[in-house]
Amino acid sequence: MIIIREVKPQDIPSVLELIRELADFEREPKAVVNTESELNQHIFKDKICNAIVAEDKNEIIGFALYYNSYSTWKGKCLYLEDLYVQEAKRKHGVGALLFEKIISIAKDQKVRRLEWLVLDWNHPAIQFYKKYGAKLDNTWMNGKIEFNDCIK
Repeated sequence: MIIIREVKPQDIPSVLELIRELADFEREPKAVVNTESELNQHIFKDKICNAIVAEDKNEIIGFALYYNSYSTWKGKCLYLEDLYVQEAKRKHGVGALLFEKIISIAKDQKVRRLEWLVLDWNHPAIQFYKKYGAKLDNTWMNGKIEFNDCIK
């Protein structure tokens, strides 16, 4: 039986391992520089993000990490940074349970928009989100500047 629940401090090593698996899946295996200590700090002390986990027989098999964002047009929003389920545990509804919990959190927080990114080559994820009536917009380009060298 799958349990969806808030992340706990003792889950951080498992969540970070899933983050690394996700990076491998997204063809960026060396991109993860986050640490258990930072993740713990950001979720439990600074409270700049939050996470839920999918647990099966006391094993963390998936997670979703999210945080509040803001739109000048819409106001308060919720941003889903990542949703990931171990490959061997997919096709059993675990992703749906996680995503539906995120939707519930967004509604409970009375946000006006839930948003996330999906890679254009990740067709299973695209189809998954479309089942929920998601509007996938390819007119906006994502911009970013990375400051990995500044954080020590």
